[in-house]
Amino acid sequence: MTKPLHELIIGIKGAGEMATGTACRLFQSNFKCIFMMETRNPLAVRRQVSFCEAIHDDKMIVEGVTAQKVFHTEDIQSAWANHAIPVIVDPEWACIKAIRPDVVIDAIIAKKNLGTNLFEAPLVISLGPGFEAGKDVHIAIETNRGHNLGRLILKGCPEPNTGVPGNIEGYTKERVVRAPCTGIFKSSLTIGTLVKKNDVIGTVDEKPVTTKIKGIIRGQIRNNISVTDKLKIGDIDPRGNIEYCTTISEKARAIGGSVLEAILREFN
Repeated sequence: MTKPLHELIIGIKGAGEMATGTACRLFQSNFKCIFMMETRNPLAVRRQVSFCEAIHDDKMIVEGVTAQKVFHTEDIQSAWANHAIPVIVDPEWACIKAIRPDVVIDAIIAKKNLGTNLFEAPLVISLGPGFEAGKDVHIAIETNRGHNLGRLILKGCPEPNTGVPGNIEGYTKERVVRAPCTGIFKSSLTIGTLVKKNDVIGTVDEKPVTTKIKGIIRGQIRNNISVTDKLKIGDIDPRGNIEYCTTISEKARAIGGSVLEAILREFN
């Protein structure tokens, strides 16, 4: 007998921005048996829309959907009973073997395959470059902004990583704030702060971290975190709308819709 859609168990690798947008889209579509696997010290930039923050703060709410940190595989059912998405420290994805989900989604956005394979679930989906549909996963989803964003790929690969951030009001690389060196990032500013071009928004081992454009700090890593040279540590949005800091982006929302389409295609 075919399992009802709302009883499908969905495991998501990663709990960053794109993974969170996907999880929210599925949860709001009545898929309530979702669990997310993260590293011990996740480094999200868009922290206010990333469920991996639950690893640090025990709970995270994004657009009305709650993620809850759990410590053991056995606690996942309790989180579901509380209408929450469990997030567990599980960088080796041991939960997949223990729970045997119906769907596995690689939403790490590592730009390469860290070990995901076709045999992890009846349906294995990947987001972004580094995967070949039909070989590594059943369905790959295009994450590059443009005409093909969100396209389901049943055979072949998504577009390779361009290394260029998405264009917002004419700005691409200028939007990204990177660490000037290896060290400890410190900042007294918070996400949502308006900044001007060349403002100092923090330091890494006393070297200033400066902005290249005027806008709003849409994302920034946690304070007092160890970073490596050139690591992305912030995101400046030239549109200056503070609501964008706490809401899922159009890209993450589109990708989440594509994952929903892939699941319905397979199980409906």
